[in-house]
Amino acid sequence: MTDLSAIEALLRPHQLAVMGGFEAQDDSALPKGTRMLLLIGPAGPGFWQHLTTQPEWQSGEADPIDRWSRRVIGNIACGLHAKALFPFGGPPWHPFYHWALRSGRAWDSPVRLLVHDQMGLFASYRGALALDEVRTLPATAPKPCDTCSEKPCLTACPVQALTGTGYDLAACHGFLDRPSGANCMNNGCLNRRTCPVSQAYARLPEQSAYHMGQFHK
Repeated sequence: MTDLSAIEALLRPHQLAVMGGFEAQDDSALPKGTRMLLLIGPAGPGFWQHLTTQPEWQSGEADPIDRWSRRVIGNIACGLHAKALFPFGGPPWHPFYHWALRSGRAWDSPVRLLVHDQMGLFASYRGALALDEVRTLPATAPKPCDTCSEKPCLTACPVQALTGTGYDLAACHGFLDRPSGANCMNNGCLNRRTCPVSQAYARLPEQSAYHMGQFHK
């Protein structure tokens, strides 16, 4: 086994990081010959500042983040003789939710959204690298929800659209249509923001506002 330092060095200039991974042999959901899958996500607030300077964003064409992800992660994969996989571009869709759970660094939260040990309820993945060799992964952390006594995500939504019993999509969109929904539209979903781990991750409001705008078209 070798460690991840070389891959992390390739990701760092693009404000990306390895957000989990697992050994995977004879997995029909992965390309033939895959021995390890690495999940790639934004490294922090510097990600958005970097992304918005890139040609895909500046061009004004549709899906700038997906196009940027294909270029950057695809080029890194080529240099590693790996295969780049993405959570967009389907069907068929790659099972990123299942892969995240399998990594041991993300879990099903009390409101059913993924919660990540570093990103909290802002868990997101821009792609994955399917490697033909095994790299040494860092030790996984315990599920943060297990020691979160208040669990504010269960009560944060002003209209209780997102709770432990499920997601009321119509109620969510209806709230966002009203002036009272401006806080979520401009700063991101209150459920996601109220998670203590999400607060430590410090996603920029403008990044959340962009994604809310895409969600609530």
